Amino acid sequence: MKTQIQQLVAEALQRLADDGVIPADSLPSPTIERARDSKHGDFATNVAMVLAKTARRKPRDLAQQVSEALPASDLVARTEIAGPGFINFYLAPDAYHQLIPEIFAKGPEYGRSELGKGKRVQVEFVSANPTGPLHVGHGRGAAYGSVVADLLAAVGFEVHREYYVNDAGRQMDILGTSIWLRYLELCDETLTFPANGYKGDYVWDIAASLHRDHGEAYKHRTEEVFAEIPADEPDGGDKEQHIDALIARAKHLLGDNRYRFVFELALNTILDDIRDDLALFGTRYDEWYSERSLTESGAVNKAVERLRTAGYIYEKEGALWFRSTEFGDEKDRVVERDNGQTTYFASDIAYHMDKLERGFDRVIDVWGADHHGYVPRVKAALQALGDDPSKLDVLLVQFAILYRGGEKVQMSTRSGEFVTLRELRKEVGADAARFFYVMRKCEQHLDFDLDLAKSESSDNPVYYIQYAHARICSVLQQAAEKSIDIELTEGTQNLEQLTESHEQALLVSLAKYPEVVEAAALNEEPHQLTHYLRELANDFHTYYNSHKFLIEDAALRDARMKLILATRQVLRNGLNLLGISAPEKM
Repeated sequence: MKTQIQQLVAEALQRLADDGVIPADSLPSPTIERARDSKHGDFATNVAMVLAKTARRKPRDLAQQVSEALPASDLVARTEIAGPGFINFYLAPDAYHQLIPEIFAKGPEYGRSELGKGKRVQVEFVSANPTGPLHVGHGRGAAYGSVVADLLAAVGFEVHREYYVNDAGRQMDILGTSIWLRYLELCDETLTFPANGYKGDYVWDIAASLHRDHGEAYKHRTEEVFAEIPADEPDGGDKEQHIDALIARAKHLLGDNRYRFVFELALNTILDDIRDDLALFGTRYDEWYSERSLTESGAVNKAVERLRTAGYIYEKEGALWFRSTEFGDEKDRVVERDNGQTTYFASDIAYHMDKLERGFDRVIDVWGADHHGYVPRVKAALQALGDDPSKLDVLLVQFAILYRGGEKVQMSTRSGEFVTLRELRKEVGADAARFFYVMRKCEQHLDFDLDLAKSESSDNPVYYIQYAHARICSVLQQAAEKSIDIELTEGTQNLEQLTESHEQALLVSLAKYPEVVEAAALNEEPHQLTHYLRELANDFHTYYNSHKFLIEDAALRDARMKLILATRQVLRNGLNLLGISAPEKM
């Protein structure tokens, strides 16, 4: 309905432009908003106030002219000029009746549009280092990123979902070395595990598979491994120097082939677990993009050379530095260390360069909030490369804080003391987890209450919404048990019977759905959809508790069944966009 009103106003403006009332070269796309108070109609526009200055007319006078130029429509009963120049639209009494057959005709497509048709968007999300299982913090990025992608697809954008696999670099070397050291312990070697190593049970599991399949083929004596290694932190040394020295020793003792085997075993085992975990969580990707491929393809060197040619690379103390301070960064950044190794930042520059080279009109990165300082330097690099940094939109997601029994649960991948996404999913279910993750703005802190997520009460929003869907299904079941024929009439027949306030409220809510989907997609705010579905469910439950549907009056029964079946369709559509099931029984 909002779109139809917008089209009527656009046609009125074109008529006024053709008549020379307003300049033809400054016609805006009229903004239509729902009235906050029903006393002021159903919709309103401020287009007259926007155009008054260029049209050299008083806003109220121009509003009257726009109103008079509106094409005739069965949708609008009347308009009214209000305040400084608002045009309020009052819909015809039966306007909402047209909505029911529209919902039935479109079914799963109701609420979808072609707003973004022809535009390609890449959404990169989660992209957690494959150094351990996904924990509940990663889950929020997974839910948020996948729903944002699905919302954009729902309004017509061509969406490419991508996971950036950090399969190179120091953290992966720390993981590989940690697994090798645990393997040595399984070979009856006694050693002090490094403070900066990965300590989770999953490290033992991978080490055990290495030992089970290869025996002591990768074994070296503890004395040989730790000879002349700098002291670790507990012994008064530097934990970073200690682990780096152990990595170097592992590479030396094992040799390229054997070290690479341990490295790949660690990477593939954990990456397979991540793939499986995300799939079971309802999160899918079109591509898993390898960081290592950027180096192997020469993309990293290409990016650095482009920056050098543009005059933004200089050498200092044997390293190559990017002049990011020229773009507002607090300090310049190293892209190649003095040992010739490129940095993670250099790979990130190459990755984002590659994204834009692939022809995406817009690139969305979903990152953890702890990466906020990284945003300006990536945008600076794109600008220095001659690309358009405004095409990159970085959405920062606060980690969820998990509470069990009222107590906060600590999470640390390195120490191994964390709750995995898989554990969360098994405890509360994927539906509740996904809903809770996206029911607030991504930049807001989220306290995840496990007790609430598992409760079967109206306080649990996802249960409340799913129960509304199941209740409607139960009405159909009751009709079948009572042998009541609910063969629906076609079109708007009998819908004039829907005069109760609860019925009018439901009709208005159903009409809002396409607007909510559009707003949630364009603003990258899935919480708008969760709030809408909860309100729609509340409207239905209130209606259900106040009126009977399987009544003797065939005409009224037909109208009410149409209304609740349309409600079921919209609940199902909205839950589907959130990646949540719509159960028929609860």
